[in-house]
Amino acid sequence: MVRTMPKGKKTALKAMRKPAAFGPDLNLAGFRRKARPWPACPISALPKEVTQKALEAGVKADEKGRAGMYFQVDYSVVLQTIRKTFEGKVDVMSTPEALEKYGWVKDYWWKIVDVSTDKYTALAELKWDKGVFIRVRKGQKVTLPLQACFFISKDGLNQNVHNLIVAEPHSEVQLITGCTTHRGVQSGLHVGVSEFYVGEGAKLTFTMVHNWAPNFDARPRAAALLEKDATFVSNYVCLRPVKSLQMYPVAYCRGANSRVSFNTILYGAKNSYLDVGSKVVLQGKGSRGEVIARAIASDNAQINARGLLVGEHEDSRAHLECRGLLLSDEAAIHAIPELLGKVEGTELSHEAAVGKIAEEQIQYLMARGFSESEAESLIIRGFMDVGIFGLPDALRDEIKRMIETTVVRAL
Repeated sequence: MVRTMPKGKKTALKAMRKPAAFGPDLNLAGFRRKARPWPACPISALPKEVTQKALEAGVKADEKGRAGMYFQVDYSVVLQTIRKTFEGKVDVMSTPEALEKYGWVKDYWWKIVDVSTDKYTALAELKWDKGVFIRVRKGQKVTLPLQACFFISKDGLNQNVHNLIVAEPHSEVQLITGCTTHRGVQSGLHVGVSEFYVGEGAKLTFTMVHNWAPNFDARPRAAALLEKDATFVSNYVCLRPVKSLQMYPVAYCRGANSRVSFNTILYGAKNSYLDVGSKVVLQGKGSRGEVIARAIASDNAQINARGLLVGEHEDSRAHLECRGLLLSDEAAIHAIPELLGKVEGTELSHEAAVGKIAEEQIQYLMARGFSESEAESLIIRGFMDVGIFGLPDALRDEIKRMIETTVVRAL
């Protein structure tokens, strides 16, 4: 009997030489595909150098304040657990396990992210290294955040994950994802495909923190589909130098009165090349979208901050705002806002500004007793205000702490 290759893999093979639409191209042959297996264990039982780095990405080793946890090191699922209070309300497991357990999962698989988008989505299909599946059941309000962490322990490793998040109708959940590497890792490639489905009346808040290495490359690929009265809030934070990062998540506001908000804080340092954007497609009556980006570039960092708003319904509205702050004459920030109205009546707007810290602001603070470096730090902290995320107090404070311990110390 001759076995035929599945259609998805055939499509992926054709895209393996297809570069991304934006950002630098990578030679995939330059990354390793072998790593030792890691045994399942509590996060607190992992080596200290792992838990310390995970903490810098917002992952707590004691697992307190979390409704559930998923932790993957290289290709191994180390932990997947749900607090007893939320058993039967939430599913947290690896995506291969979910596909085997629930037949309906295949109906969501590669449906809003196209496997043929580029060589990185193709890689995630052909060299798939698990990923997290999270399902919040109908009507359930998860009062504590769920957390996932993707960790790379070996230098030069390529990790390709495919995540699936389903918030069923009238559910509510916060998800925090932290991605980081072992201190001995200098280079590598992480490809993360994420598909989000937000059911009628549901609310999903997703916060992703990237804490990679100076010579590391990251290629996230994400999309969200929103039904009637659904809300999707996506927060992205990148605070450490990285060789290159390219991502352009898209949200389809298909349902009436659906709402999406993309919030991004970028800190580019050393020779980082960051090409980050967000796309909102307004398809439903009364749908609304917002894209807010804050970008800081120092040293020789190059940042492209993109945003695209597409109005496909006459009763729809969206706004895009990008602000950039340059801390070096060698750094560059390129704001690229785009508006595409396809029907009469849609309202799309944008504003963008890039510049340096105003000398009068520094002088004003110095006149009140601050040193020049203290004045600069205060201005930058204010610029990177996580209040734009609209997070609950506890989660907001965690992100604020990360900014304090990374950006401010680096200045």
